[in-house]
Formats: sequence, C-alpha cells, structure tokens
Amino acid sequence: MTPSVIIVIPAYNEAATIADVIERCLKTGVEVIVIDDGSADDTAAIVGRYPIELLRNDINYGKAASLMKGMRRAVERGAGIVATMDGDAQHRPEDLNSLLARAQDNPGVIVIGSRLWDSAAFPRARYVGNRIADFWISWACGYRVEDSQSGFRLYPADLIGRLNVPHGPDRGFVFESEILIEASKAGARAISSPIPALYEGTLVRASHFQPVQDVLRIIRMVAWKLISRGLYLQGLWRVIRG
Repeated sequence: MTPSVIIVIPAYNEAATIADVIERCLKTGVEVIVIDDGSADDTAAIVGRYPIELLRNDINYGKAASLMKGMRRAVERGAGIVATMDGDAQHRPEDLNSLLARAQDNPGVIVIGSRLWDSAAFPRARYVGNRIADFWISWACGYRVEDSQSGFRLYPADLIGRLNVPHGPDRGFVFESEILIEASKAGARAISSPIPALYEGTLVRASHFQPVQDVLRIIRMVAWKLISRGLYLQGLWRVIRG
C-alpha cells in the first residue's frame, strides 16, 4: 500500500506566491499544511481561504522551527511520507510524483529534489555555495549527497520521529543540512531526483538564503560534528572514492 503523503510548506511573507503554490499542491490530490512564520504581510489570510491546515507562529521563529512544527503535525495526522517545499514558487508541486516514484523504489530513504543538473539556471554564487555545502555534508554523512540545500524533499514519517535535530531560531538553513547528517547516523540515506532550477522570472522576492553567511553557518555545524567524531576520515574516504 502506498503511504499517505502530506505536504508541509513553511511560509514567511509569501503573499505574492503562496496562493499559486497551494492551488497547484491541491491539484496533486495531496493534503497540505502551511506554517505561517509570523509573516508581516497577508500570507496567513491568503492561506486561510483554502481547505488546508494553517499553523501560525506568533513571531518569526525561522524556517527550522516552522519545518519541524509542520513535519511533526503531519506525522500526528498519519502521514507515511512528509513532503516539504518552499512557499516562494521555487519548487513545482507537479514534480512531486517523480520524487514519490523514487521513494517507492527506495523505501526508508530521504528523497531530495536536486536542481544541480540544471546548473546553467543557477545564480553563480548560489551554485558554488551549494557545491561547497554538499562536500562538507557529504563528508559528515559518509556518502555523496546531491543538492543538500534543496528544500523540496520527502521524509519517511518514522524517521522524523527518531531524530532530534536542533531547530531554534538560530538554525535557519542549517537545519536541513543537519537533519541529513543525523539521518545518516540513524542509518537512513538521502537520494536525489532531478527537478528544474527555477530562479529567473520565478522568484518575486529576494531569497532568504544568503550564500556566504548561511554556507559558513553550515560549515561550522559540520566541522563541529566532524571534530566530535575524530574528523570521521572514513566518511571522507567514502566520498572521495565515490
């Protein structure tokens, strides 16, 4: 039997795009949960027009806290697979089925929607930043991870219940990197499924991801995890060897 799927969408000031994202998600026939992360615009009011669950943060707690809140709620509601995507139209809900096909062929894994095959569509700084982050996260995981910064993912629900990843306001984009490392320690790998890299003409606001600042935060997190494991040279060798 195919596990039930719930899409979780963290949203912070996404009034310009959230309606389009929700409508396209609903066309997939999958349930949706949106977490309004203390938006100062009409995001919550727009979400409230649709037959989906809206969770609200009184203040802006950050993407990590919103993701964890939504993921746990999806598990409470009986999801077998929790899908995550951004609210800024950077991800196409229409690509969900291709990720689900990968999950069906590989039970128990995290599936990442990877944009890196479409490198020409990336802003140069973001592409380089993603590749640097991928190297460090791959080292800490002990296998090659592709597009570790993509927020379009599928998580097995039972894995979410087994992981305790820090998700405070300071974790931001670090959370989505750290959860891959903690999942690897729990015996769960991440695999990729190609999706388009949507930047030009798609995003209507500046990305919340800061290529230099956020990559440095991720590297610091990974470096600490490697130091705590004696640098985990076995993991580095596995990545280099492929």
